[in-house]
Amino acid sequence: MKPIASLSLDLDNLWSYMKVHNDPGWESFPSYLDLVVPRVLDFLESRRQAITFFVVGQDAAIDRNREALGRIGVTRHEVGNHSFAHEPWLHLYTRAQVDDEIARAEDAIQRATGRRPVGFRGPGFSVSTTVLEVLAARGYRFDASTLPTFIGPLARTYYFMTARLGKQEREQRGALFGTVRDGLRPVTPYRWSLPSGASIIEIPVTVFPVARIPFHLSYVLYLSTFSEKGARAYFRAALEACLRTGVEPSILMHPLDFLGGDDVGELAFFPAMNLPGKVKLQRVSQYLSDLTDRFEALPMGSHCGSLELRTDLKVRKPDFADATVT
Repeated sequence: MKPIASLSLDLDNLWSYMKVHNDPGWESFPSYLDLVVPRVLDFLESRRQAITFFVVGQDAAIDRNREALGRIGVTRHEVGNHSFAHEPWLHLYTRAQVDDEIARAEDAIQRATGRRPVGFRGPGFSVSTTVLEVLAARGYRFDASTLPTFIGPLARTYYFMTARLGKQEREQRGALFGTVRDGLRPVTPYRWSLPSGASIIEIPVTVFPVARIPFHLSYVLYLSTFSEKGARAYFRAALEACLRTGVEPSILMHPLDFLGGDDVGELAFFPAMNLPGKVKLQRVSQYLSDLTDRFEALPMGSHCGSLELRTDLKVRKPDFADATVT
């Protein structure tokens, strides 16, 4: 049998990218879900591949998105919670605010898809002890909000250079994409032991073992704009490193991995949006073939199920700046 890997897609919508970039007009919640959801579902069906879709609650609460999101609910794909308002400063919320955020998203996602999420990923990899406590109290099986890399601050610097942000917005987004401390966290899944006595499994977004450089598909597609062959060789090398070190990779995708600048002109500022959507589909197909040649790729809930049976899963106490729950 092949070792296990997991696949997920953060279903960030057009308005959420505009919001984080501080572009005008995001408040009307412009959407590309009617374009990208069928495209991704058809792509996955052609590969007979199931994944986890992390859905934003605000999208699920809007009637015009119900048809697209409902299509996910009638498939064998899993549905996860990606917060309600998709604010990457979720770690700054109080306990009451986090509780409301998770619950509102959960309810909206269940109404739109018919599925109750049991996994969570924070927007912009935003997570805190408070978030983990709320998830555990609500019966979530796993969190997937950590990216154990040292280069988060570099990504944040690039973002600050390209976004239209004032002083308050910069302060809010001060931990976007993580801190240097994140690079010290485990690459492999583990269990959070929380101050309340509860626990929850953490499945990190996998980075290149030892080097701890990202290789989620958005990053690899960006590299492919410089060298298509080099990017694929890098992705294969990362997978081989996972095999050698016993890492079960959790591979993250985004809608913009399936959309090009010819599909969404408003997001031309985003890396790799100079590639047409058709080209991206071809490259993503190659990367997923490289993955499934080496691993059995599962949705994240199925991956979590295998982890729950293990007795050797490491336990870790939260090391976030908010060490106490507010």
